Amino acid sequence: MIKVGIAGVGFMGWMHYLAYRERDDIQVTALCTRNQAKLDGDWTSIQGNFGPPGEQVDTSAMSKYQEVEALLANPELDVIDVCLPPHLHKSVCLAALEAGKHVFCEKPLALNAEDCDALVAAAEGAGLQLLVGHVLPFMPEFEFLYKAVQQGTYGKLLGGRFERVISDPLWLKDFYDMEKVGGPLIDLHVHDAHLIRLLFGMPTRVTSQGRLRDDTVEYCNTLFHFEDSSLVVSATSGVLNQQGRPFMHGFEVHFEKATVQFQFAGYLDEPETNQLKVLVPGEEGQVIRPNVGEWDPVKSFSEEISEVVQSVQTGIASPLLSGQLARDAVMICQRQTDSVRSGESVTI
Repeated sequence: MIKVGIAGVGFMGWMHYLAYRERDDIQVTALCTRNQAKLDGDWTSIQGNFGPPGEQVDTSAMSKYQEVEALLANPELDVIDVCLPPHLHKSVCLAALEAGKHVFCEKPLALNAEDCDALVAAAEGAGLQLLVGHVLPFMPEFEFLYKAVQQGTYGKLLGGRFERVISDPLWLKDFYDMEKVGGPLIDLHVHDAHLIRLLFGMPTRVTSQGRLRDDTVEYCNTLFHFEDSSLVVSATSGVLNQQGRPFMHGFEVHFEKATVQFQFAGYLDEPETNQLKVLVPGEEGQVIRPNVGEWDPVKSFSEEISEVVQSVQTGIASPLLSGQLARDAVMICQRQTDSVRSGESVTI
């Protein structure tokens, strides 16, 4: 049984806990938070934009700490699950690796690529796993897309466009702070940067045009350039200052033998889903609507945890959650910021 200590009991800590609870090969045996009520099991204050609200949790058998140093000193723990604010990721992940623990860190790995590089090097030097919680490939529509690419189901990958736009998160006072949260690109678009890197490889250059809030990118459109100049890949990312549609994401990806598309928009009155479709070319054409089921957030996070288990047991980094892949996603976001600020294409 792999034993996990969760550092940070907020929304993501709650979602991870629910995923661990579904499994019999990994178990949460320790918690770290300065909130005494949460240590005592009252998680009812936790709310998020998806998944079930927090509830009472039986923490009686868990080791409980208010300081990270005490958590890391627990000799029974195999993995530290870091669900703390992004500006704390580097220091806590580094300390966990130095304490001989595998690390599973919620995205982003860190706020800049240099800090990510330091963490990747530390993990490699210690012979430990550094895994990052990019859950998008475990959501049904995105999982379908990833498998189609991996299996070559529709032939050569030609390109695609990706969207991830939210309303202004007025409740997050540090959202646009590049030193604490990272702004819309590092906090939000990093999902799609990770997916683009996963599907198409590392871009060589980005061309981004957008709007700044002070010196932070608020909204932008990006064209990604690759060594294969025939790939046409773009993304729209960021914040629109209207509150009628709190969240929207989707994709349209082009293959030699099909186009795969999906979009979800969470409007205030009711959500709308442009369900997953496969458009097949030909004189008459064809529309296929694969049944991938309803999205169950806990199931997606449980599948993510399965990758963590496999990586810890085998010593081989997950191709979906590796620290290097997460580092590349952060680097892409950094270069997009540079491009918006400069008004020029930027080499990665």
